Amino acid sequence: MPPRLLPTPLQSPLRRLRVNAGEQLEILDQTLLPWHKEWRRVTTLADAEHAIIAMQVRGAPLIGIIAAYGVALGLQESDASDNALNAISARLAATRPTAVNLGWALSVICERLRPIPVGQRVAAAWLEADAIAEEDARNNQLIGANGLKLLQYIAASHPPRTLQVMTHCNAGWLATARHGTALAPVYAARQAGLPVHVWVSETRPRNQGLLTAWELQEAGVPHTLIADNAAGLLILQGRVDAVIVGADRVAANGDVANKIGTCLKALAAAHQCLPFYVAAPFSTLDFNAATGDDIPIETRNDDELRLVTGVDNHNQADCLRQIAEGHSVYNPAFDITPAALVTGIITELGVSAASEPALARLRESEDR
Repeated sequence: MPPRLLPTPLQSPLRRLRVNAGEQLEILDQTLLPWHKEWRRVTTLADAEHAIIAMQVRGAPLIGIIAAYGVALGLQESDASDNALNAISARLAATRPTAVNLGWALSVICERLRPIPVGQRVAAAWLEADAIAEEDARNNQLIGANGLKLLQYIAASHPPRTLQVMTHCNAGWLATARHGTALAPVYAARQAGLPVHVWVSETRPRNQGLLTAWELQEAGVPHTLIADNAAGLLILQGRVDAVIVGADRVAANGDVANKIGTCLKALAAAHQCLPFYVAAPFSTLDFNAATGDDIPIETRNDDELRLVTGVDNHNQADCLRQIAEGHSVYNPAFDITPAALVTGIITELGVSAASEPALARLRESEDR
C-alpha cells in the first residue's frame, strides 16, 4: 500500500493530545484525573512506552495513536532503517497485549513507511501518525451518528422521558482522537436534542469510570457515578434503557474483550432483555482471533488492587494501602463478553450483529 500522507501536520483540537510535529507531543496525564489536569511531554520512544504501560494514556484507539507517534519519536533517535523500524514497533507492541488497535496502528504506520527512503522517514512518520489520528476522529463521528439512530429508536419505544444509558470504563474523548466510541452516541444525542442521562460505573481498580464522569461533567451531560456492583440492581429495577460499552478487541465470532466488569453488565442486561451495544472502530475487530479464547488477557500489577489513590485534604494526590502487602490478589484488566450477550456492534461502517457471518460481511464492505 502506498503511503497516505497529510499535506500539513495535524491541527484538529485534540484535547488529550497536543502535537508539535518533528519534535515532541504532549499528553493529558490520565493517571492524575479527575483531581489534577496536567500535561506531560513525550519526547522519546521510552516516554511513549511509559505513557502506555503506566496508563497515562488509556483507551484502545488512543493507545494506537500514541504508539504511532512513538514510532516517529523512535525513528528520530535511530538511523530510521528497516531494522530500527522493526525494533521500535516490537517495543511498542509489547506495552499492552489486549488492545488490538495498538498492533493495528503499528502495522499501518510500518507498512506505509517501508516504501519511503530512509532519509525521509522521520518526517513521513509524523504525518502518518497524524493521519491515523485524523482517521480515528472521523470514525468517532460516524460511530456517534450510527449509535444515535439506535438511541432514537429506543427513545421512541417508551413514553417521553430522559433516556437512561449505562456505560463502563472510559470510551469517550479521553480514550480516542475526538468524540469517543461508547460515548459518541451520547454526545450525538445531546447535540440532536435527545434528553439523555448516563449511569457511570467506577470501574475499579483503575477507576476509569471517574474519567468518564469527569469528561461528562466537562461536557455538561447529566450523569450519575455508581459503584460497579450497583449496575445489576439498576438494570433489574428497569432504570436503564440501554448499555453501551467500548472494546479493546472483538474476535471474529463477535466475542468482545473490554475492561473487567463488562461481562457482568452484559449478563444482567440479557436477563432483562435490555439492549447491550459495543461501540468500536472497525480496526478493533481481530479476524485472526476466532473466538474470545484467542484474545490475550492482560494481568496488571497486584498493587493496583492492594492500593487506592486519591487526594488528601490539601488536594494533593496520595496513595493508601487497602490490602496487606503480599496478600494474594488477582487483577485481570479485561474480561470476555460472549457474542450471544451482545445486541450489536456499532462501527463507523454501521451496526452489525455480533456473529461471524455478520462481521465477515462487514469486513467485505471495508475491503470494498
